[in-house]
Amino acid sequence: MKKDNLKIALAQINCTVGDLHGNRDKIISYVRMAEELGADVVSFPELAITGYPAEDLLYKNKFIEDNLKILKEIASRVGNVICIVGFVDKKAGKLYNAAAIIYKGKIIGSYHKMLLPNYSVFDEKRYFSRGQKPVVFKIGKLVFGVNICEDIWHDDGPLKEQVKKGARFIFNINASPYHMGKIKMRKRIICQQAKKNKLPIAYTNLVGAQDELVFDGNSMVVDQNGKIISFASSFKEDFLFVDTQEENQPVGIKAMGEIEEVYSALVLGLKDYVHKNGFSKVVLGLSGGIDSALVLVLAVDALGKDNVKAVFMPSRYSSQESEIDARALCENAGVELLNIPIEHIYKMCLMALEPHFTGMPKNIAEENLQARIRGNMLMALSNKFGYLVVTTGNKSEMSTGYATLYGDMAGGFALIKDVPKVLVYKLAYYRNSLSAVIPDRILTKEPTAELKPNQKDSDTLPVYEELDPVLKAYVEEDRDLEEMIKSGFDAQVASRVISMVDKSEYKRRQSPPGVKITPKAFGRDRRMPITNKYKEGLK
Repeated sequence: MKKDNLKIALAQINCTVGDLHGNRDKIISYVRMAEELGADVVSFPELAITGYPAEDLLYKNKFIEDNLKILKEIASRVGNVICIVGFVDKKAGKLYNAAAIIYKGKIIGSYHKMLLPNYSVFDEKRYFSRGQKPVVFKIGKLVFGVNICEDIWHDDGPLKEQVKKGARFIFNINASPYHMGKIKMRKRIICQQAKKNKLPIAYTNLVGAQDELVFDGNSMVVDQNGKIISFASSFKEDFLFVDTQEENQPVGIKAMGEIEEVYSALVLGLKDYVHKNGFSKVVLGLSGGIDSALVLVLAVDALGKDNVKAVFMPSRYSSQESEIDARALCENAGVELLNIPIEHIYKMCLMALEPHFTGMPKNIAEENLQARIRGNMLMALSNKFGYLVVTTGNKSEMSTGYATLYGDMAGGFALIKDVPKVLVYKLAYYRNSLSAVIPDRILTKEPTAELKPNQKDSDTLPVYEELDPVLKAYVEEDRDLEEMIKSGFDAQVASRVISMVDKSEYKRRQSPPGVKITPKAFGRDRRMPITNKYKEGLK
């Protein structure tokens, strides 16, 4: 290793949970690239061998043994480059979230993650024991510390001790999932830590999607003054090569705006969920409304127009405008539109139920029959052709229960389940700014489920401009009704919305997984009991 010139490579790779051999092959290929470029160090993401999060696979002894075997295979292929790779270590019967330091075919040491996150989507204390040693390594002239993700977010963590022990460079490996605002927050913290501790930091992050989580990449190298020297791409694999002694090297591509970030996260989330689970094509119900329109264009951008099937299923309440708009959208997107009328099926269902509904007024039972028939049609197409059904409900609907179990909630992946309705519009306008694919009327007409005459969403829900802020306060910020009223929310609206959210937990438990893009999504983030008598209402 050259004395005054450190060349580092950050391998921002897309790993798949459980694909030990595939992850191994990808790691080895990037090690080769680093060696060919003359890198002194190549760094891989947290738990790159197993994928992240591996969840209860970690309880399988064979899985842990296989991961350790793969680590040895990787080590045997490492030559004259220091390789830092994430794996699961096992010592005295305990598991550790670990980083291996490999050089010239040997594992010369390892680091065990010391700060284990156990909040939000993280369950690391369920699986891992806490590391005890903030170790520092010396290879040739390089004296460096390695730590893992959460370890670098806290001032009194292992970073401080590694600096005291003489580390002159820090390699931090990560599986840091995306949510709105996370990228800016992460850059700020890494830059602050580099400046505060007066040493450069190489931050390597995972990229790709795993079930509901999306990892955005954005790996970076920061100098001792807290200035970003270079950073990698967002939402795609990248190989960041940095010569720390070069001046005026390009920092990286322009950072995305927030709406572009969210759109990119949704595209990547769907693409990886489909491909990593063995699907190639998706199908969705197209209503002529904004939600299904957004899901369609996201699916086309993720998978290509030939891998997306759209189905329009009109009933007696479907407007001519909805069909016209659905057709125009598919023509613009280059997607085949199937037309499967459900009116005759609906009539048969009503006839079968008529003796049992005698004397009862019409209500949501008759309305939801239509949604459930549509769900059956989509699932039949899924079974026949192997399509993955992508549902089209948004977070505002999922929060309040304005969705039909076994109807519009039926499917394999709920792409926009964490996207509030107001954000749906912003994403649609953003996509149209790239190319005008969504017809104007879809963007401007009042939202409706079209399950009864002249129906509007506002018949059942507060207008979305009022609803979404209440949902953010209650669901994402855990604010109670009294706090919300003091901060200016309308008491009647807030109380009504809170009641709707609480009553709908049983529905959300039965919904498909979907991409997390807000700081607190339903599912892994927010785990409320279904049977729950605690009420937030006014006394």
